[in-house]
Amino acid sequence: MKNFLLLVVLVAGFSISVSAQQSLDALVDRELPQLVNTYKMLHAAPELSHYEEKTSAFLAGQLRSFGYTVTERVGKYDRPQFTSYGLVAIMKNGAGPTVLVRGDMDALPVEEKNDVPYASKVKTKNDSGQEVSVMHACGHDVHITSLIGTAKLLAALRDQWHGTLILIGQPAEETGDGARAMLADGLYTRFPKPDFVLGLHDNADYEAGKVVYVPGYAMASATSIDLVVRGLGGHGSKPEATKDPVVLASQIILALQTIISRENSPLDPAVVTIGSIHGGAKRNIIPDEVVLQLTVRTYKEEVRQHILDSIARIA
Repeated sequence: MKNFLLLVVLVAGFSISVSAQQSLDALVDRELPQLVNTYKMLHAAPELSHYEEKTSAFLAGQLRSFGYTVTERVGKYDRPQFTSYGLVAIMKNGAGPTVLVRGDMDALPVEEKNDVPYASKVKTKNDSGQEVSVMHACGHDVHITSLIGTAKLLAALRDQWHGTLILIGQPAEETGDGARAMLADGLYTRFPKPDFVLGLHDNADYEAGKVVYVPGYAMASATSIDLVVRGLGGHGSKPEATKDPVVLASQIILALQTIISRENSPLDPAVVTIGSIHGGAKRNIIPDEVVLQLTVRTYKEEVRQHILDSIARIA
């Protein structure tokens, strides 16, 4: 977190003295135990995409206590049944660059297997009404904690920098529509438009204490797809009287693998992953349908569109 805070200062064009750097080190060391406690608390209380109400309220309270002007429930979803829990916090500190720092807040429908005291035991209903386990399996608890630490320390060091700092608590990153909802609600018109944007994401491939950046693309776009394979169910003893969607889904899954291996240039990296298969309820009954859930990752829009067209053609 110390290195990330220094990166915010440098990217923003803020000047920082040697004495300020020493003060920064001392402040981080002092705040770290409480930040670790905050991380554990958030990890034990995850909330799914579109339902980050308590997480957002906690973050808003923390940022207000540091002196930021906070606007809550920023965002407009395409589906009106959802409330956006996006928040925008602003600290204006004289003339200078406008810097936006983003952290996301939602968790995944994953059952935690870690044996730690702060492991998530949370179960809730998803958008379809199914009961699911919930876990911060993608590190958004780390992101929120880093955002809080950065906010607190930059507020404490405001005599060392000048400009406008914008902090974003982004909802529904995992479903891909949280950022779009905030943009649709005037993120860059209702609030100052940033000169720089830092979108932090943790990465288990690198050891703790390092901040890594790359020129060009750092992460791919993500497209979520639900593919419903409809057949004609029946008894497993008479498969000839059915149109088996399980077999057809299996053929589709294998065929989808050829999109990347035979249709896409190896110079344009892309991924098609089938992460979920659901069909049937009993071993001797052929179901009427099977549902596949896919994710597509690409860097280029034309590659993404080609893959989507290929999925539709194969299906």
